[in-house]
Amino acid sequence: MSPSLDALTREDPVALVESCHRALLWILRTHQSKPIPRFWIDHPYGEEEITLLEEELLPAIEQFLSRTGEIDAVIEAAHEAEVKRVQAAMAAHASGLGDPA
Repeated sequence: MSPSLDALTREDPVALVESCHRALLWILRTHQSKPIPRFWIDHPYGEEEITLLEEELLPAIEQFLSRTGEIDAVIEAAHEAEVKRVQAAMAAHASGLGDPA
């Protein structure tokens, strides 16, 4: 059984931003420039607010996700290099060629 979306987003804030990004894209796509209801205020998002979401919020979220992707790639590359280094050291030690450290 896989963890729930709620559990994932609590543990991984980037997953929460990714989920928000998908939800915002879906909302914008399904409302097709019709007002978007705001349930805690008595005024829906109209054309001006929707334009702000499209021109300001979406690019900011996408920039955040792009940058976290870059950071993740650096972390993954460092991890892969460390795994290869340890495997090589273990192979060398197993064949009697050197110290495993």
